[in-house]
Amino acid sequence: MNNELTKKDIEDMEKEIEHRKVVVRKELLEHVKEARAQGDLSENFEYYAAKKAKNQNESRIRFLERMIKTARVIDDDAKDDEVGMNKTVTLKMEDDGSLETYKIVTTMRKNSLKGLISIESPLGKQLLGHRVGDRVTIKVNDQISYDVTITKIENTGLTEEDTIRDF
Repeated sequence: MNNELTKKDIEDMEKEIEHRKVVVRKELLEHVKEARAQGDLSENFEYYAAKKAKNQNESRIRFLERMIKTARVIDDDAKDDEVGMNKTVTLKMEDDGSLETYKIVTTMRKNSLKGLISIESPLGKQLLGHRVGDRVTIKVNDQISYDVTITKIENTGLTEEDTIRDF
């Protein structure tokens, strides 16, 4: 399965790759050299920690490069009054009347703890294209579903908090 990414997602990943290759890689290699110079590697925790950090950086670079290589670039063609990419949606939960707010994003930006919901998640998929006042049944699986009503749609775009970088 290819991940759906926007051009902005790909640009952000390319920036992160460049930063990791030029800045982070150099720093981590220096840490490995310093730890190795301390002598006996069999009992050198600093050396193993530095090697682990270096390997994690290289793994992240490979992951991002693979994501870019296999990505399917998407555009948001939702109208201003429809739920679409990078729009913030307020939902009224039918079961208890509470309000919840989510931003619809690509898989690379998803973070449910921050209210960033992927367009590939059950909630994201089923909200796309709907308008304020629409009642939508969110089907999680064959046994679980719930109803929501869209009360507000805002075209908030991406913010610095929505970045995918973790360096």
